[in-house]
Amino acid sequence: MTDTQKNPFPSKSVLIIGSGFSALSASCFLAKAGWNVKVIEKHDQPGGRARTFEKEGFTFDMGPSWYWMPDVFERFFEIFGHSVSDFYSLTRLDPSYRVFFEGGEYYDVPADWKQLAAEFEKWEPGAARNLERFLHEAEIKYREGIGNLVFKPSKSILEFANFTTLKGLLQLDLLSDFKKHVSRFFRHPRILKILEFPVLFLGATPEKTPALYSLMNFADIKLGTWYPMHGMTQIVKGMVSVAEKLGVEFIYNEEVKRIEVGSNGKAQTVVTRSKTFNATVVLANADYAHVETALLEPQWRSYSESYWNSRVLAPSSILFYCGFGERVQNLKHHNLFFDEDFSVHARKIYDEPGWPEKPLFYLSAPSITDNSISPEGKENLFFLIPTAPGVLEDDARLEHYFQFIAEKTERFTGNPIREKLMFKVPYGARNFISDYHSLKGNAYGLANTLMQTAILKPSIRSKKVSNLYFTGQLTVPGPGVPPSLISGEVVAKEILKDFSR
Repeated sequence: MTDTQKNPFPSKSVLIIGSGFSALSASCFLAKAGWNVKVIEKHDQPGGRARTFEKEGFTFDMGPSWYWMPDVFERFFEIFGHSVSDFYSLTRLDPSYRVFFEGGEYYDVPADWKQLAAEFEKWEPGAARNLERFLHEAEIKYREGIGNLVFKPSKSILEFANFTTLKGLLQLDLLSDFKKHVSRFFRHPRILKILEFPVLFLGATPEKTPALYSLMNFADIKLGTWYPMHGMTQIVKGMVSVAEKLGVEFIYNEEVKRIEVGSNGKAQTVVTRSKTFNATVVLANADYAHVETALLEPQWRSYSESYWNSRVLAPSSILFYCGFGERVQNLKHHNLFFDEDFSVHARKIYDEPGWPEKPLFYLSAPSITDNSISPEGKENLFFLIPTAPGVLEDDARLEHYFQFIAEKTERFTGNPIREKLMFKVPYGARNFISDYHSLKGNAYGLANTLMQTAILKPSIRSKKVSNLYFTGQLTVPGPGVPPSLISGEVVAKEILKDFSR
């Protein structure tokens, strides 16, 4: 080890590994409580998977691109005496997104839910009234789920034993699956595709996702789809600004190599490439499985390799970040190509891991909304294909899929986009592994199946190392940017409670 350096902390100090949304959230809550907080980040910028990169005048959000649940973000900043508007400007997208169906037909999902209800009624008599009923139930789940249950640390079933919480659980349809729940209200295939789409962010098929997650439909249809001008990175910058004002120190370009645990069962030293650190508490926002299997000695691991291999993971993804020399017509900010049978694609993700022959995909065109992220008169696009975790792409596979989705985009929109292409930067499971030590190259964490919900997720506190905690998408409450903000708050409050004794 070169330039080894000891960094003594005061009595209440925390060292956070990684700087994703969960880490940024936790750092703010702990610093506000008077703790000395240091955040160690492998890369040269904060944000974890929400990093950015620039090429030839284009700026790309590498990770999250959907801004849902604006109330969660506003609540976070308000706790620290700020408003979202102190750090970025939000634009509500209308339409929220475009869905391409068979043969290139498309429908633009409006921001006004009543317009959506009217369109549903044209497709299926009675669907307007049913949508109102469906969204009413979804709102109850959202208010109870986001307002109460996801803020529980899920360390014990007893957390859910009080009357109010049990009453809430009965309203959440935890034992019913999402597909059956939606089919209680609607039959038309296009309606089903639109309503089933949001759960794909949760990493499982509608058949394997609890009906609880119809709360995502409320978030989508009623709360709306938004965009922070200049990109999702503005959220990261805002959170870092809050953290730094509270005294949080960020250390970049330092990858953690091991966590040394003393005979007393406490993490004593965190070793990076060039330094060592000591702290009262170590909080890992890095990949949970990687921390356990690569940074800890075997006797200090809470979960075995066979446990991690048995987890149902959310998909990985193949992405292409593309710069185009001209504006691309006939697209919206968000575009979903749902012209193929998703069950066939899903089988290649979950049941028979492999490469789908005709993949569904998502196309983001943020420069349609935001001129600042591309040179004048040019277009910033990225494509995303969900793929099976643990199945690693090669260059030939990447090129094959790019030609497939580019040809379909040209055919459905009438744009010869390949003629306008300046560059494409591919990104896949191999990159998720090398950049984030992501378990099997997954992109979103654990799938939100019933058997991986709440107390059935990996614990936020190590079972073997008394001062080691975890936050992020492999623990509670689960994947997604808003849940990540909540995850950081939940673990911070647990640390403060445990160390106030």
